[in-house]
Amino acid sequence: MNTPPVVLCFGGFDPTNGAGLQADTLTIHALGCHPLSVVTANTIQDSIKVHEFLVTDPAVVRRQAAALLADTAIAACKTGMLASPAVVETVAELVGLLPSAVPLVVDPVLAAGGGASLAENGLVRALREWLLPRATVVTPNIPELLALAGLPDDMDQAARSLLAGGRASVLVTGTHDIATSDVVHRLYRPDGTVTASRWARLAPDFHGSGCTLGAALAAYLARGDTLAVAVDAALDYTWNSLRHAYAVGRGQAFPDRRDGR
Repeated sequence: MNTPPVVLCFGGFDPTNGAGLQADTLTIHALGCHPLSVVTANTIQDSIKVHEFLVTDPAVVRRQAAALLADTAIAACKTGMLASPAVVETVAELVGLLPSAVPLVVDPVLAAGGGASLAENGLVRALREWLLPRATVVTPNIPELLALAGLPDDMDQAARSLLAGGRASVLVTGTHDIATSDVVHRLYRPDGTVTASRWARLAPDFHGSGCTLGAALAAYLARGDTLAVAVDAALDYTWNSLRHAYAVGRGQAFPDRRDGR
């Protein structure tokens, strides 16, 4: 039996299947890995906006994950919407049960693409205190980066402040920098190196692009790729998924994860 690498995902349930755990599942499966899902929040949303979210009881998160961890060897972990400080602390403790060599990709979801908050008060502090020190790579967009660092407008300083908090590299996605004709993503490494990657800007407003990138990165790391190789491959996969995006409702377009490879 040829068992694919297993990726454990913590995130929110999105009824549209455009983002959250469903985006993780579609991406990870498309890239030859097997996804496991722990539901940290439920949402009421459509392709236009998030109307409401409900945080999962941390005790339920713990029981979901404990059952999976007792049964399955994990090759990589990925976190998305965690919603509350209590859930962040719980997830950090669960991830801490794994061998230190297991990669952890943290997508620090603070708001939906339409702008609605997906975080309770205190979430940023909890992420910095509990989860980021355990991460292999953190994948914030620019607003998330600045919020995590507590800095209003200095992206480089903000990224370096996150590097100082642990072993994680920081992959800053540049889609929110609308002043540039292309999208520039920057990978900041703990050794001080910064690598920029430039991509043609695509026109539609997308739902689940950050989830797709984080899940693809986790999948490539689970397959044994180095961080540099995994980042390049995940960015390529995500860009192609967005290039083939489609609409299912009246709002944002959804990445086509079938066409990302």
